[in-house]
Amino acid sequence: MRRSMLGIMMLAIALVVSSCGSGSGGSKDGGASASVAPQSVKPSPEPTKSAFPRDITSAGKTLTIQKQPLKVGVASWTFMEMMFLFDVPSVGLTVPFAAAKSSLESEVYKPYADKFKELKVVGESAQVNLESMLAYAPDVIVAGSKTNAAIKDQLEKIAPTVWVDEEKINVRQDWQQVVSLIGNVLGQEKRAQDAIDQFAAKQNEGKAKLAAHNGESVMFVQVREKAVYVMSTDSLPQYYKGLGLTPPADKGMAATAMITLEGLSAINPDHLVLGYFNWTDKSLPALTDDWQKSEVWKSLKAVKNNHVYGINGELALGIGPIGQTYGIDAVVNAMK
Repeated sequence: MRRSMLGIMMLAIALVVSSCGSGSGGSKDGGASASVAPQSVKPSPEPTKSAFPRDITSAGKTLTIQKQPLKVGVASWTFMEMMFLFDVPSVGLTVPFAAAKSSLESEVYKPYADKFKELKVVGESAQVNLESMLAYAPDVIVAGSKTNAAIKDQLEKIAPTVWVDEEKINVRQDWQQVVSLIGNVLGQEKRAQDAIDQFAAKQNEGKAKLAAHNGESVMFVQVREKAVYVMSTDSLPQYYKGLGLTPPADKGMAATAMITLEGLSAINPDHLVLGYFNWTDKSLPALTDDWQKSEVWKSLKAVKNNHVYGINGELALGIGPIGQTYGIDAVVNAMK
């Protein structure tokens, strides 16, 4: 399915959620829909040149950044949203989708992408293009120690390369550590910390709003055209730990894996969140469209109690602060 900076000393996403729930059918049209646009606030000052040179600890090694980076190459697609938080004139991004149908033009990402004076795509479908990166000529490259291991030498020949230690950092769960590292590289530590603090504040606010549901089981699934995947408890700390939600007490929650309607019925959660990967084009099929016609689906507790919520799975179940902030707002507005 189709994949889709505000540099303001804080992470800014304003969401309008049009519905609190999807009804007993859990349809794509009836879920928590949202449009995203950055808030209008004054830009923060650029870091001073006197902050450089500076030493950066990069995957166990020390790298010296001689001068303030003005062009930043991003070799791993997983860091795209993190880069959106910062204020630099130019970025070269490796994107998780095909550039020809770029989600950078979507209502979610375009306001952030437009903040850069120059944005170049130096890789698509999660694969960096070394020729494009070389032609872009970045001042510094941010790369993943595992994701980009096969091209380590080539990247380091193009520009000084900061390596995110993916052996120690679970990027999906701990993107805040990546944000802190990029902030150090750019001399924008305060901007990074403001974004992290605002995300934590949003979680705490959401947790308070959902306190009435403490003890009720909540299950997230990833909905695709021909498959549905249960999202493991550990893969979604932004919701289970951050919002204080209770996962179903079932061994099926231990790993992210494909699930059948019968398997879903066996877990039978109190609340069911459907993360659609065809959210932006609802004419495309989703397996749950067929499930909703069955008596097994209609017998689910969440369905009978009108506790099924449809959200944009590409964002809410993805990696990074923009999508996860959307997810928190969508879940809180649907369940409160």
